[in-house]
Amino acid sequence: MTRYALNLPVNLKREAEEMASRQGISLNQFIMWSVSEKVAALRQELDDPDFPGITYQRGASGWVMPVIRGTRIRVQTIVVDTEMGLTPEQIAAEYDLDVNRIREAQAFYTAHRLEIDHEVRTDKHLEENRG
Repeated sequence: MTRYALNLPVNLKREAEEMASRQGISLNQFIMWSVSEKVAALRQELDDPDFPGITYQRGASGWVMPVIRGTRIRVQTIVVDTEMGLTPEQIAAEYDLDVNRIREAQAFYTAHRLEIDHEVRTDKHLEENRG
């Protein structure tokens, strides 16, 4: 765990200590809990309302990435398949999904190209350096 020096205003620190005490936890645990709740709430705001079939999930690496809702299929996987020349129909058949879900992932990529391209480059870099 990383240590971080935190300077709280005196009144806020006192209130936080009181609340932590009522919860039966340390101030440090209270702060960590509070930050975790805030991060979780903000993470929900990552979803783009224009693409209801796409959501963000934390992957095995710990990074948050866009996936087709209800699956663990990353949008970048659909992008790579498309770049390999597969049609939306072929990709849909490969993953046993409705073709409209593939098209939505492709449209999401168009709207979020910089983010997805970065993820694709990062994955390629990691694969090249694996050994």
